[in-house]
Amino acid sequence: MKGIMIQGTSSDAGKSLIATALCRAFSNEGFRTAPFKSQNMSNNSYVTKDGNEIGRAQGIQAEAARTEASVWMNPILLKPQSAQHAEVILLGKAISSLSGRSYRESFYEKGLETIREALRLLNTQFELLVIEGAGSPVEINLKDKELVNMKVAEMADVPVILVADIDRGGVFASIVGTLELFTKQERRRVAGIIINKFRGDITLFEDGIRWIEERTGIPVLGVLPYLDDHMIDGEDSLSIQASVSRTGEGILDIAVLRPPFISNFSDIDPFYYEEDVNIRWVRHLSEIGLPDAVIIPGTKSTIRDLRYFKEKGLADWLVRYAADGGSIAGICGGYQMLGRNLIDMAGSDTGNPFEKEKGLNLIPADTIFHERKRTIQVKGKLHANTSLSIKEVLDGYEIHLGETILENEYAGKRLLLLENGEEDGFYGNEGRLVGTYMHHIFHNDEWRGAWLNSLRKQKGIPCTEPVRIKALKDRKYNELADNMMQHLDWEKLKEIVFSWRKQNEVV
Repeated sequence: MKGIMIQGTSSDAGKSLIATALCRAFSNEGFRTAPFKSQNMSNNSYVTKDGNEIGRAQGIQAEAARTEASVWMNPILLKPQSAQHAEVILLGKAISSLSGRSYRESFYEKGLETIREALRLLNTQFELLVIEGAGSPVEINLKDKELVNMKVAEMADVPVILVADIDRGGVFASIVGTLELFTKQERRRVAGIIINKFRGDITLFEDGIRWIEERTGIPVLGVLPYLDDHMIDGEDSLSIQASVSRTGEGILDIAVLRPPFISNFSDIDPFYYEEDVNIRWVRHLSEIGLPDAVIIPGTKSTIRDLRYFKEKGLADWLVRYAADGGSIAGICGGYQMLGRNLIDMAGSDTGNPFEKEKGLNLIPADTIFHERKRTIQVKGKLHANTSLSIKEVLDGYEIHLGETILENEYAGKRLLLLENGEEDGFYGNEGRLVGTYMHHIFHNDEWRGAWLNSLRKQKGIPCTEPVRIKALKDRKYNELADNMMQHLDWEKLKEIVFSWRKQNEVV
């Protein structure tokens, strides 16, 4: 099998971004390329065309590689539900909720079997794999049963590139420390090092490069600059972009509540590219200020996160804000919170059957959580009852356990009419109260522009045309690949990939 594996000295070292760039770069050179990550832990997920759930990073990497995403590219997805438990998604479907200990004790062999099968199938369909590791590959307490770093490199028999994040500091110690903690066999597989997120004058780091190469005997393939506005969806909450600080007249201020178990935070990404929009992530009441609108994003545990908002005083504030005419948009779990009651008879949201919680009572609806999750790509149009006139067919995806049921007398208050004939969401208070199960609804340019223009009118500032996110994103894949190739020894990296032979194999 031809391929390469990207491992990092830590979480958020930039593995996903580099893997995405490699997928596009190899695709640009004509190779049938696929991404692969054996086991992903993330609540930012992606729904495939056939309605299966994988890590969002691998879905994005498949787009970059110009191929259709499949469950074989991320056969195991773990979605944290609490500090101790995670939902286990195997080949796109939820099979159980396990603690870390139970997962290691009961799932390891099944995981290995599934990974082998995934690698075998991908090898028959593609010429080259870009494989991504997770976290650090030298977590000593976990190495005996790891399913995502060196074990996978050995199974696929591919060379490893080690990525270190210089922006967080300690880059020399993180590289040397990681290599020292590898076994001799594992270390032989490391064929190159990449320094990521560099800021400043590269000539000031040349001595550092020489020291790393002399100390480790491994070539530094390149130093990649810190990139802003790359538009590549992050894998986990560490990757959430910082608040955008734009102030002054003519600026829309949007507060996004950040729940502890936030999921699919890429729903917010398009707002970063609207030049008159200030995005603020809010955890505490003291941070809320006087926003022009509030967005409540998705969550892996709606009831737990609603309780968190109540504890922090944010729930009461939202009720007052809505009563004063404030604009609120809830997506998925955020939509569920806007209703009257949340009923978890199956225990699928909290892990405890028969749990109930009062919602914010802003929408006349109750949410009932079921055992089976709905995962589907969806398309639709704005419902006829909305005051916004747009022609765009909206597309996105749904990932949720709950069913939100509106009172019959409010049936005409739906937001969307889907192509499959179903109705979705809620549209009230002349658009100041919106809820939907459609993730990525704000990635639809015309809808996002119309929603923002309604806020601009309320504030008395000029309306504008939206940034064309969809057209921009594919160009960003090419820009990302070009940037990486400019700062890497691209020919050396390809030599590593294509000259890996049995003599390099661990013996």
